[in-house]
Amino acid sequence: MTEAGDDKILKVPGSKSITNRALICAALANSKSVISNCAPGDDTQAMLDSLQALGIVVTKINNTVTIGGGLNLEDTKSVILQARLAGTTSRFLTALGALRVGQTTIDGDAPLRRRPMADLHHALSSLGVAVACSQVAGHLPVTVQRGSSWQARIAIDSATSSQFTSALMMIAPYMTDGLEIELRGEIVSRGYLDMTIGVMRAFGAKTEMTENAIWVSPGEYCGVSFEVEPDASSASYPSAAVAITGGSLTIAGLTRNSLQRDVEFFDALSLMGCGVRQTRSGIQITRDKNTQLRGIEIDMSQISDCVPTLAVVALFAESPTKITGVSFIRAKESDRIGDLATELRKLGANIDEHQDGLTITPTPLVGASLATHHDHRLAMAFALIGLRVDGVVVQNPEVVSKSWPDYFEDFKNFKNQSQESY
Repeated sequence: MTEAGDDKILKVPGSKSITNRALICAALANSKSVISNCAPGDDTQAMLDSLQALGIVVTKINNTVTIGGGLNLEDTKSVILQARLAGTTSRFLTALGALRVGQTTIDGDAPLRRRPMADLHHALSSLGVAVACSQVAGHLPVTVQRGSSWQARIAIDSATSSQFTSALMMIAPYMTDGLEIELRGEIVSRGYLDMTIGVMRAFGAKTEMTENAIWVSPGEYCGVSFEVEPDASSASYPSAAVAITGGSLTIAGLTRNSLQRDVEFFDALSLMGCGVRQTRSGIQITRDKNTQLRGIEIDMSQISDCVPTLAVVALFAESPTKITGVSFIRAKESDRIGDLATELRKLGANIDEHQDGLTITPTPLVGASLATHHDHRLAMAFALIGLRVDGVVVQNPEVVSKSWPDYFEDFKNFKNQSQESY
């Protein structure tokens, strides 16, 4: 963390979501790509290791990765890929493997094997891909193999994970006639589909999206130099620290025109009473300790990764906060509604759990040992509570290696960002 005048400037890791999309496009591209500011962490490493297993030349120096491109889709050999705990990685690799002549098996650790994949498997099968689950239908491990022909149209229930749709979009240029995707119902996490389009276009793809349809033209990706934005989801934690304790902090390099919808988390903090503004250095968040945080009602369907962070901030507001629209996060690394509620109640928090969210009514808190349920986002959010409550213990803190391996070291740098302590 550096200082400019009286303002502290913090650099957060590169976006994990953008990194994984860029790596898939780069692997398929017709020439070498250089991707800078790649996200650190287990999920990115699982992707890089898998691309190497597929025959892609990968060179990594610090957070800059060079991808050789030119994935051989006609290769007939069978390959087994290990996604470990990475849901996004596993889904993107499943779609990528569906382009190959040879069989590609995608597997993962036990928690990932429990996560739902059926909608993606059904979609690939309907497009003409051979799909076989060796243990439980709709779950990993799954083996995919390109079929004799591609269907050019598919309808998808938009209430399912946007990762499934993004996975299909990214391989669509390599289908014979491209792909038209009809989105049925309310679209969950539309911002991630916009992100996918942005990354695909950066690599030369031709794709369009309307209210309820996506078109991807046949073609190929081109090798490019691509810089990954700072991770807006990661930025939520130091920003929440300012909201909880007061003070001022700028997230270096992050802008309001980001590909990431999670920059809207700053709007939520603004509604709660924080100051938010764009500067030349990044997005600045401030709060005077004498300004009380207000509770809000908010649909977080488009910024669902920030639910644990906002729930923790809401513990320190002067009025209740109601979070809605996020029923689908029950099937993330953890049940991010049920498990979050259970752990916060250990502190004495007043949490009313709904099918699609939570209501947090502020009440005095006490220290407790909080389980992280194999979920990096719960671990990072729970650490913030200790800024105001003594005796908070985050169990299995190493789970943060999924997206921000140095989180707790960096936490020491930004936890005291306030000149005004409680």
